[in-house]
Amino acid sequence: MTGTAIGLLAVVGLALLLKWRRPAWYWLAFGIGLAALRVLIRYASVMDACGLTVPPSRWRLAWARIARRPVPNPRPPRILSLRPTRTGLVLRLGLRPGQDAFDFAASTDRLRHSFTMQGVTSREIKSGVVELRMTGYDVLKRVQMPARVIREGLRIPVALREDGEVHYRDYRQVPHALNLGATESGKSVYQRQLVKELAALDVALVGIDCKEGVELYPLARRFSALADNADDAVDLLDVLVERMAATYRIVRREQRISSDVPDAEITADIWGLPDHLRPTPIVLLVDEVAELSLFANSAEKKRRERIVTALVRLVQLGRAAGIYVEICGQRFGSELGDGITMLRAQLTGRTAHRVNDEASAKMAFGDISPDAVVAATQIPANRPGTAVAGDSTGGWVRIRTPFTSLRQAVNVCNANAHRTPDLPELAPFRPLPPTVSLVKIPAQAEAPASV
Repeated sequence: MTGTAIGLLAVVGLALLLKWRRPAWYWLAFGIGLAALRVLIRYASVMDACGLTVPPSRWRLAWARIARRPVPNPRPPRILSLRPTRTGLVLRLGLRPGQDAFDFAASTDRLRHSFTMQGVTSREIKSGVVELRMTGYDVLKRVQMPARVIREGLRIPVALREDGEVHYRDYRQVPHALNLGATESGKSVYQRQLVKELAALDVALVGIDCKEGVELYPLARRFSALADNADDAVDLLDVLVERMAATYRIVRREQRISSDVPDAEITADIWGLPDHLRPTPIVLLVDEVAELSLFANSAEKKRRERIVTALVRLVQLGRAAGIYVEICGQRFGSELGDGITMLRAQLTGRTAHRVNDEASAKMAFGDISPDAVVAATQIPANRPGTAVAGDSTGGWVRIRTPFTSLRQAVNVCNANAHRTPDLPELAPFRPLPPTVSLVKIPAQAEAPASV
């Protein structure tokens, strides 16, 4: 056997080993070139087979008859660019007259098989331009966030999308959200990732954890207020409602609308206030919301009504006052009582991890996207952390949260404990955790993909 043959076998063996053990490395080393070549060679035939071509124009037919040439073939969309990424390819196409972006969105599954890619998603960039994002391997199997992510304002990275892009949680754009998931679905890890990212920002974290605080109290050094039972929760929510009203009084006082006030200085929320007057934004995390809605006697029923009323007020009016609500639970529907449906209608962001029945998925997406309901019911049990994320516009995408251990979250919260704002009205609810030292965590490669 010659040296060339031995070297070729070694390269093939290395490629197969990387594809099996390290698909990301295989993609960067071999997959990009092979996939780009495959797409360019098959492009015309694939577009024709998927019905994404248009008949030749009249002048081309006329010229073919005059020149006595064969009838021209149907024309596929123009390739504007083909760009490789760390997880796949981005193919940008210019549509021909008569083509619709919806046709490409409906053909993504056929394009995935035809180009032999892991996944294909389509979106319209502008009129006449469609972008196909193709992934070369299963990026959700082992979640690895990019080394560089964009963090600005209240926009934080929380998960990886199935197309290889980072999924962000932007509280300024989507102020309130609902996070559903069955036991061991990864719902708590998603919440932990939120706290870990928010800990480094100049915000006040407020938590309600009716599981005796087992989820949030380890992170207490970064929290301005915590409640671990329904009685404390109702008092805490009342204080937040009072703070919201006081914030609006500040905004109203500073508006000073008159003809000589520049338009840029007129505001209806805290973000238009001067820095020295702007109240600290608050993110309220509610874990297991169903525990706040259950009651066994008349006294607990009155408490429940106060809780639901306060939550509805916060999600309806809290955005402009800088109060953002993140509600977590296993189920969230009309069976929890009056006011729950009204509360859900105000939660723009929706995230559903693995659920035990279709009804639970409908609680999250039934009123905005039937396709997302189907996708949420198909999440396998062996992939904790996988979820379907959507919003009130009907758009949705599959995501998976990177594994974040409780120790990692505790370390980040302890390191950022100095950022915890001292809010006088929340002082009675300020947790007093014991002093905890930072503990070294194993490398990310030694941790599970997601939990």
